This record gives sequence, C-alpha cells and structure tokens, in this order.
Amino acid sequence: MSFLTAARAARAGQHYFQTTFPAAVAIVSLALLSLSCGNSGHGTSPGPDHNAYVTLPARGSVLLLHISGATGAITLGTETPQVENATPTGLALLPNKKFLYAMNSLANTISIFSVAGDATLSLTAAPTPVGFSPNNAVIDPSGTFLLVTNNFGNDVSVYSIDAGTGALSEVAGSPFYANASPTNILITPSGKFVFVTNPGIGFVTAFSFSNGVLTQVPGSPMFSGAGAAAVAVDSSERYLYVVNPQALNPPPLTTIGNISAFNIDPNTGALTKMEGSPFTAANGVGPTAITVDPTGKFVYAFTAQSSNSVWCFSITASTGQLVPVASSPFGVNAGGLFALFDPIGNNLYVGNQTANGVAGLSRNLSTGAPTPIAGSPFATHTAPGRMVLSE
Repeated sequence: MSFLTAARAARAGQHYFQTTFPAAVAIVSLALLSLSCGNSGHGTSPGPDHNAYVTLPARGSVLLLHISGATGAITLGTETPQVENATPTGLALLPNKKFLYAMNSLANTISIFSVAGDATLSLTAAPTPVGFSPNNAVIDPSGTFLLVTNNFGNDVSVYSIDAGTGALSEVAGSPFYANASPTNILITPSGKFVFVTNPGIGFVTAFSFSNGVLTQVPGSPMFSGAGAAAVAVDSSERYLYVVNPQALNPPPLTTIGNISAFNIDPNTGALTKMEGSPFTAANGVGPTAITVDPTGKFVYAFTAQSSNSVWCFSITASTGQLVPVASSPFGVNAGGLFALFDPIGNNLYVGNQTANGVAGLSRNLSTGAPTPIAGSPFATHTAPGRMVLSE
C-alpha cells in the first residue's frame, strides 16, 4: 500500500497507515533525478558535503539529511515538528535553496519552509491551500513556478513564487486538467514540457508549459502500460521513459513490469512510441522508480524487491532504444520509492520502504554495477515519501 493509498483509507475512516510498498502497486514517484554509470573505474573524485530533505508521511514531518561528499554516507539532521493528519509526500526546493515546499496530501495544503544557512527549516506562515490530495511537485528551472499534482482532483495546480518571501499565488486558469489520478510529475530541463503519470489508467499526460500555463500537447494522453508509475527524460529532451510496474510481458518472459519509451517532438512535446518499446529485464517484478544518468547513456529502473531489483540499460544514442547491460538486473535491495543522484553524480540515493530509510549506492563507472555504500540503508525513522538534494 502506498502513502497515497493509505491517505485514501484514512479519508474512508479506516484507522491504519501501512508504510510498506509492494512492487506491483502503481502509485509511486520518484523523484526524478539521475544515475550515472560512465566509462572509467569505480567512481569519481569525492565531492563536497551537502544536504538533502525527505518527507516522512507517517510522522507528518520533513527530515534534514547530511551527506558526506567523501563517503556518500548519510547522517540525520533536525526534523520539523510533527503535524497530525498532514501526511507530507512531495517535496520541491527552489534553485536558490531559500525555500522548500512540502505537499501535505491528507491536509490538502502546501507547507512553505525557509531554509537557514545551516540548512535547518522554519515554517514561513500558515500552510497554503491546494487541490484535492496533492501528491508530487516540481519547480520550473527558472524558480518562478511551482507545479503540483492533485491526485483526487485529477488536475495540476500551478503557483507563481514570490522570490523574496516564498509565498505562492495561483496562476490564472489553474488548476489544469491532467486526466485520472495524476501522481508523478516531471518538467524537462528547458522548462518547455511537463509530463504526468496516470497510474490508474496506465497513461502519460503531456503538456507544453509557458508563463505558468499548461496546455496538453497533440495526442495527449498517451498509453504507456499498466500502472504507469514514474517518468524520466534524457538531458537532450529527446526521449521519455516510463516504468509500468503491473504490465505483463509476452512468454517466455516471466518478468512483470516494463519500460515504455517515447520520442519527444522538440517543437510540440508530442510523444511517439519508440520502435521496440516496451523494454524489460530478464527477471524481476514491478519497477516503480526510474532515472536517466546525466550523460544520457544509461537508464536505471528500481523495484521494491531484494533480488533482480536494479535494472540497468544502455541507451542507443541514435534511436533511444534500451539494451540491458551485462549482469542486469542486479540483486541489490535498494527500494522503489524514488531514485536520485547527489549533486555531482557520484552516488545514488533510493527510497527503501522495507528498511524505513534511504539506500545509498555507488556504482562501477565502466559496468554500471551498483554497490551499497557502507552503512546503507540509512534509517529515517519511518519510510520516506520523497527526497530532494541541495548542492
């Protein structure tokens, strides 16, 4: 059961909150940054220490994490005061690192935190009302707009951000219809296009984005596969990849779940199914998180299982088609809640629902094989919802 599913149960009067996440469940997001498996050696030079934040839905709080640039290990920082019945899930951090936004899926609000010089958080004001069951959020590359998926509202809210105070003002025309139960959301590096998953119907909704306005592109929504859960785009914005955790594959494959691949029209953002799509691993069940490495050479997908859990594919440069790398899938218990790289691309961090924490992975730059960082997984009191990194 996902956090969002638990929120539905709470609304229906059931008194439980299950923090595990079966791999076949459709609703999950990731976060959406990238994993690099380059071409030389086991890693790059150590980077500086940096910070991260995770939501803790069951505790109603946001937790500060400190990440060692030398080892990649995580230590816990301060936690914001717990708020009953808030259930924060999605997170978004302004590019200038001054304000952090947490989506309170049960309270239908957005908490706005100011970020101090030591990375600690303080609420700036009362939470801002948003749509019905906010799930995930992104900020456009300019830091001007916050976009929020409202799962029960079937739409996306867009807010302009006051650079001085962090305050939010809903733009004209918002919320924008996004088809059934939108969850994960991604904005391309240029800020031109936005893609949203609709797990319940197995579709992806595609928008062009300009001056705070979302406009569905021709052909949207596009069918992806059963449970379409999370999306990733390469840095050139040519290819979009979507994990479908419940999709069945033709015999003799026993794998459950696959990756749909689309070509992105650079002018309109319209999606065209790629030849050979969908792609899958030789073994494994239910990938729910996906990311593309910063160089655009590799795609990684993650399941909640402990075996066959990390799928790695090379990207064919001319076509975007996926080819499994040697020894993939890898039997590393990483998790399937989210996956994102540290700011310099040394290490990958994956939300681990069974370990109630964040798994840290280094990887061989030549083969892509992941290796747990010493001390991983790093406990976060309870299962994390989403994570953002600060440089």
